[in-house]
Amino acid sequence: MTSSHGRGLHLAAAVDQRSAYDADSYVELARLAESGGLDFVTLDDTFARPGPDALAVLSRVAPATNRIGLVPTVTTTHTEPFQVQAAVATLDWVSRGRAGWRLDVSTTEGEARLFGRRHAAPADALWEEAGEVAEVAAQLWDSWEDDAEIRDTATGRFVDRDKLHHVDFTGSEFSVKGPSIVPRPPQGHPVRVVDATEGQARRTAARYADVALVRAASSAQAGAVRAELRAYAEKFGRDPDTLRVLVSLVVDLGDGEHAAEPGHGGGGPRQTAHGPLYRGGPVDLAELIATWHGDRTVDGFHLSPVEPRRDLERLVNGTVALLQHRGLFRTFYPGSALREHLGLARPANRYAVTGGAS
Repeated sequence: MTSSHGRGLHLAAAVDQRSAYDADSYVELARLAESGGLDFVTLDDTFARPGPDALAVLSRVAPATNRIGLVPTVTTTHTEPFQVQAAVATLDWVSRGRAGWRLDVSTTEGEARLFGRRHAAPADALWEEAGEVAEVAAQLWDSWEDDAEIRDTATGRFVDRDKLHHVDFTGSEFSVKGPSIVPRPPQGHPVRVVDATEGQARRTAARYADVALVRAASSAQAGAVRAELRAYAEKFGRDPDTLRVLVSLVVDLGDGEHAAEPGHGGGGPRQTAHGPLYRGGPVDLAELIATWHGDRTVDGFHLSPVEPRRDLERLVNGTVALLQHRGLFRTFYPGSALREHLGLARPANRYAVTGGAS
């Protein structure tokens, strides 16, 4: 169902769980999402509260799943860009081309004190820095050409040095030299995801993200943000059709046999302090998804279950099954890589294409 222009419906789900530290529970949720053909799952992470390392957890989930995309939140503030890109590239290798990376920033003084390297900074400045991290990550992912590895035991040559490229990047708060220590990822560039709801994050998403998440309480609101993101993308020299815009909703499917609460359903979810909340049954959620996507205001949805196991099961067995029955969502994965699920091309290597000097 996914066209080259992304008109196929894209669905993703969060697998966040409070106080869950065993990998098995995350594996179970990811497999459930995979059984519904969802494009990817996300796992949040922050320096502001205790919890498992999202990237490490999804690296454990990777060999226990086959097709679903795996997108951990990785903070670009206070972390080393070189190590971040290497870790994301490694997840892409471990998952055989299913890795994404949800960029986020760290804005509080308490988080800054955990590192002791610098004070907290305004969000706009941090999102500009996040864009720089996204840019240098792409350069480092390209610093190995796809066929740079030789692995010739007879001659003892592991890599063709002519196919490794030098990276020397200076950002506002960091500098990075390369090449990377990890060969070019299977996807070329693992998928970059940004919550584009507010401020400078929207410009960073338009310039660098493959998937932009938007918290919107109505189809019209979502459509306006999508149009703005696509206009920004074009201004930055991108083809707007290479950007997928997904609406983020918190979903409570506890009242599974009842109609959606007033103001929910096809009329749109209710705005709350934690973002737009849909509370109702799987049938009305399927109707909302079909209507908004049919309006061409969104490319898909990123859904965060209130009760992870219960709501994800109702989402997959109810909402997704209904959308599949109506021919609105695929019944099988189109390929093995996350980029294929999203209808996004594998990026060409900037150095190989231009023949740039190493």
